[in-house]
Amino acid sequence: MMNLTEIQALINANRVEEAIEQLNAIIADRPDDDALYFVRGNAFWKLGDRKHALDDYSTAVDLNPDSPAAIAYKHALEIMDFFNKDMYNP
Repeated sequence: MMNLTEIQALINANRVEEAIEQLNAIIADRPDDDALYFVRGNAFWKLGDRKHALDDYSTAVDLNPDSPAAIAYKHALEIMDFFNKDMYNP
């Protein structure tokens, strides 16, 4: 199995689906590792899969309230809640 540094390199190289497959395998063995959920959440976010990203961020925070996923979750919600009235009123 790959380590997180190698998986992050896959994500950075736009091999996101491959990174998610690797993370799925590792999470099956280590379901209590919040860092794995955070990284997989980032991968899902990069793919545009907001639901799975938020689910993984939430799981990471449940496992470790001090996880960087807490900030990522907050920022993701802010991005999704953004509304620009000028975009809808030509």
